[in-house]
Amino acid sequence: MAEPDGPHRHGDAVFAIQRPGKVRIFTLHEAETLLPLVRFITAQAHDTLAPVLESMQARMHHHEALSQQEKRYEAIVQRWINKMERLGVVVSGLWLLDFDTGDGYLCWRHPEMALGFYHGYNQGFGQRRPLPEILRERQPGWATSDEGKAP
Repeated sequence: MAEPDGPHRHGDAVFAIQRPGKVRIFTLHEAETLLPLVRFITAQAHDTLAPVLESMQARMHHHEALSQQEKRYEAIVQRWINKMERLGVVVSGLWLLDFDTGDGYLCWRHPEMALGFYHGYNQGFGQRRPLPEILRERQPGWATSDEGKAP
C-alpha cells in the first residue's frame, strides 16, 4: 500500500503526486515514462473543450449563454492545469508543458507524440531546440541517469 504522499504505481511506472506549487525535477526517462499519462489527460481535456469553444462562438451575441460557456471553459482548463501540476509538470500555456530537468525544460505541446524539444530556463517555446541536438552537444546527466534502473 502506498504512503499518503508517496509514489503511486500505474502499470510498471511509478508516479509521485506533487503538492500544489511544487515542481518536480525529471530525468529524460522519467519524463518519457510520464508522457503517455500526460498525453491522455491532455487529449481528454482538449476534446472536452472543443464543443465548449464551438458553443461560445455560436453564442457570441447572447451575453448570458456566452458567460455560462466561459465558466465551463475556465473549469475544464483549470482542472487540466491542476492535474498537470499534481504530476509535477510546469504548465507554460494551453496544452503546452515543460518537464524541469534541473537545468532547463523538456518541452511538449499537444498533440506531439513524444518529447522532442528542450529549452533553457530563460527561453521559451520559440527558442526550443530539437532534443537530439541537445543530447549530442551536451550529454546532460538527466538524459542518462536512470534509464537502466528497475522500477
